[in-house]
Amino acid sequence: MRPKNRPIARRDLLKIAGGVATAGALMGSSGCGLLGGAEQQSSGNGQVEKANLRVGALPTAELAPLYLAAEAGHFQREGLNVEIVPASDGGAALNSAIGGDLDITFSSYVPIFAAQAKGVANLKIVADCMSAVPNSCLIMSGPNSGVRTAQDLAGKRIAISGPGTISELLVKASMKANDVPFDKVQMVPLGFINMPNALKAGQVDAAMVVEPFLTLAARDADAVPVLDTTAGPLEDLPLGGYVSNSEFAEQNPKTVAAFQRAMTASVAEAQDRAKIEPLLPKFAKIDKETASIITLLKLNARADATRLQRVPRLMLEFGYIAKDVDVASMIIKPPQS
Repeated sequence: MRPKNRPIARRDLLKIAGGVATAGALMGSSGCGLLGGAEQQSSGNGQVEKANLRVGALPTAELAPLYLAAEAGHFQREGLNVEIVPASDGGAALNSAIGGDLDITFSSYVPIFAAQAKGVANLKIVADCMSAVPNSCLIMSGPNSGVRTAQDLAGKRIAISGPGTISELLVKASMKANDVPFDKVQMVPLGFINMPNALKAGQVDAAMVVEPFLTLAARDADAVPVLDTTAGPLEDLPLGGYVSNSEFAEQNPKTVAAFQRAMTASVAEAQDRAKIEPLLPKFAKIDKETASIITLLKLNARADATRLQRVPRLMLEFGYIAKDVDVASMIIKPPQS
């Protein structure tokens, strides 16, 4: 029914994007439900063109501002009734947004820019979500692997969340930055949730681990850090954001602006960790003790073209896309405060 934004078969999207990572795929969570439910009424309320929004999300810590915006009333004050729709993974969420079943969704920037570069979708970036900070995305090794330095990683078995994901991209880019060849590394696709046990059992030599599994790997598997994949040239690398298809953005400018204002307010509030830590056990599926000690990524709201352009250029360098993406043309500028 939407020839310009026709849903892509899941297998095709995975082929196009080379797999999906988001702070959710980045987190390796399988999600807490499947996409579904009838499409919400699209009528507005005087403030916005569409009051009822379906927003795709994964149960990951970095989406805390989204849940905070709903719980603290930021969306309601903007005239929005937001249904947060748990996605099985980032690929499912992005596909649903492309097809219009979701109005807005969170996703890793890797599949977003892959879909845009290959012309399979026309996506608009509504808001940024998070970027990397030191010690948040580490290559860790098991206690008996013999891998202790970046140079030890050459030719080893390294677990990643999936082929073509930001997880794999970070491993390659960080190894290259440390002059370690990665061409003979065996990349082992493995959900982040399975990585601590895989390290403990010696099924892999190392793993690209993120929170909360980084903390769990150190606590439960005696895993040790080998290489920080978000240090040096990769520090503050944008990892994921909120997008919609262009049709939705063009038809609902007031709605998009209201969502942006709500997320800006929520992200500002979320800088106080005490505001979001109590929410983590509810949606991120981690216990209170883990929630209190994990390293959170840098939470953002306003998308900056210069910063975000780093991602497709890195993807181009490592062959994930064949041409660069004009990120500035994808960003919907938020209303002036």
